[in-house]
Amino acid sequence: MYKKGLDTPIQFVKGVGPKIAALLGRKEIQTVGDAFYFLPRTYEDRSQLRKISELQPMEYALFNGVILDTDVFRVKGGRRKIFTVKVGDGTGHINCKWFNFNERFMLNIIKPGAKVFVSGETSLYGGRLEVHHPDIEVVDEKESADDKIHYGRIVPIYSETEGLKQKMIRRIMFNMVEHYSTEVEEYMPKDLLERMKLPALKESLKEVHFPSKGTDIQKLRDFGTGYQKRLIFDEFFVLELALALRRRGIKKKAGIRFDVKQEWLDLLNARLPFQLTGAQKRVIQEILSDMKTSEPMNRLIQGDVGSGKTVVVFYAAVVCVMNGYQAALMVPTEILAEQHFKTFQKVFGNDFKAELLVGSTPKSKKQKIKQELQTGETSFLIGTHAVIQDDVEFKNLGLIIVDEQHRFGVEQRSNLAKKGNPDVLVMTATPIPRTLAMTLYGDLDVSIIDEKPAGRIPIVTKLVYDQKRNLVYDFIREELKKGLQAYFVYPLVEESDKLMLKNAKDAAKHLSEIFKGYKVGLLHGRMRAEEKEQIMREFKDGKINLLVSTTVIEVGIDVPNATVMFVEHPERFGLSQLHQLRGRIGRGESRSVCILMAENHLNEVAVRRLNTMVKTDDGFKVAEEDLAIRGPGEFMGTRQHGIPGLRVADLVRDMDTLILARTEALRLVENDPDFMLAPHKPLKDMLVTRFKDKIGFMNVG
Repeated sequence: MYKKGLDTPIQFVKGVGPKIAALLGRKEIQTVGDAFYFLPRTYEDRSQLRKISELQPMEYALFNGVILDTDVFRVKGGRRKIFTVKVGDGTGHINCKWFNFNERFMLNIIKPGAKVFVSGETSLYGGRLEVHHPDIEVVDEKESADDKIHYGRIVPIYSETEGLKQKMIRRIMFNMVEHYSTEVEEYMPKDLLERMKLPALKESLKEVHFPSKGTDIQKLRDFGTGYQKRLIFDEFFVLELALALRRRGIKKKAGIRFDVKQEWLDLLNARLPFQLTGAQKRVIQEILSDMKTSEPMNRLIQGDVGSGKTVVVFYAAVVCVMNGYQAALMVPTEILAEQHFKTFQKVFGNDFKAELLVGSTPKSKKQKIKQELQTGETSFLIGTHAVIQDDVEFKNLGLIIVDEQHRFGVEQRSNLAKKGNPDVLVMTATPIPRTLAMTLYGDLDVSIIDEKPAGRIPIVTKLVYDQKRNLVYDFIREELKKGLQAYFVYPLVEESDKLMLKNAKDAAKHLSEIFKGYKVGLLHGRMRAEEKEQIMREFKDGKINLLVSTTVIEVGIDVPNATVMFVEHPERFGLSQLHQLRGRIGRGESRSVCILMAENHLNEVAVRRLNTMVKTDDGFKVAEEDLAIRGPGEFMGTRQHGIPGLRVADLVRDMDTLILARTEALRLVENDPDFMLAPHKPLKDMLVTRFKDKIGFMNVG
């Protein structure tokens, strides 16, 4: 027997059943509770229809009519097609056009003679009004014109999936709201709702799905009504509560009080072949201050590409080892692990017993490393995911360092922490905007290295279009003649039937012809670890002049002699990813150039994104723009963090609400950390339910 209330499987809602439930599952709707939070993506005011003859250019319009004709037009000389629908209402007609569409799906549902509702932005093309990529909904002849769900009111518009028409989703949601809204229980404390001037949860969910007559349509579209703000606040508040509780849980644990002697620091300073920047010195002091206390350290180090994060964490590792404890550094790739290992050996020689443990480490060597970790003979372990395997045991683990934190989930970090009761340092070369850092790393103290080492020559970034390709090749040829090297980066390893993009394998052959006399190497993620290492070694040693690669070089490669980063199809990469790629050059004494080679038909958003790269080399500014354009999900792939995805809130749009929610969450945890007060019990129950699969991430009560 299934549970009742909001845990009711969605298939038992009127109008659903097993088949439609499977389709709703594609939208991650498994239960009634899931459905309540599957919110409309926009709204239409169908009480205010326009006549086609009244429409003007550059306005949002909603009108109804009859489909007079449909046509699929292939653009001359290309694969692109345009789907055109002519709609008339007796006062005039207008063309609706789609440039990206599912042909079979569109032709199946949009047929001449059908009555439709159309909404979208009008534009002028060839002196005639058109609507590009409008929302279009076919009217079912069986339904009356005064149907209370679809017409004569403000109507919710949901995101669709193939097999589920808009009206079917809307009717299901209407039935769900009508029959299950009484099951919605309030969990927020009354005094908090009053202080924030927020409405009740039950009322908010009903109004967000089916707004009352007279609701401001623009506020609805902007997610600015009081009911929408209630749901946005809830989402941020619950997440920030979980982070605050995790932070409190960590602070309550007994940590290691490390001794920090000045002679050790003097020795470290003397070993370095360069001067630390002011920012590095500041962050080292923040770390050492944490290590001196009896509370466990849990700190994030943010630093732009080339800011010198590695040497900062080496200070922490050496202090840990000098206190008789072991340290572990976990990184996402073997290439990066090997580079860190070599850097540590170069600076500290044989003073400390350090080992490298990666997937390709020979079995006999792995066994020896594991034995020496158990006995304490090895003080510092550097490696990949191999470090968190169950059979890797430490005698006395005192410090965990996780590099490129965004590539590991919270659970992975927790698994490493279980190997002892260590201090934790996580670092990232992907600058994170403040709002995103508050959400993803609210359980961490944050240090920022915002200064680059002296003498770094700024990298020049150019957005170049395809017709100038040969001029770019000439420039690169001149760089190669000087004995310098170049990277060529591609989005694909090999040719794809689905994507018309250049790929690394074909490019390597082509560039060998273009740059005759120079050695061209190929590197990609499908190669064996030893092959990758061999190629990288040859490139670093200058035996390969031009390295063709995928984004496997995004982190962990330092070749000062490489002065050109050529990125093909840059619009296929995130801005932060492009910034990481750009950071592979500019590490030597010669001027470096990053070339973004684009095709001519980029859309406005792509041009805006790429021009950000041209205008600034500040990683934090790049990250802010990337977050604003792409949103948090794509920006960081938040799901891999082990944090529930945001269903309602938007980190860019709702920043002010996030700050309020964080303040209130910290206040509640400070005043009632164990949720003992009666008004907080429903909140505690909800937290435990929502985070039941992530107890390592959040402990409550």
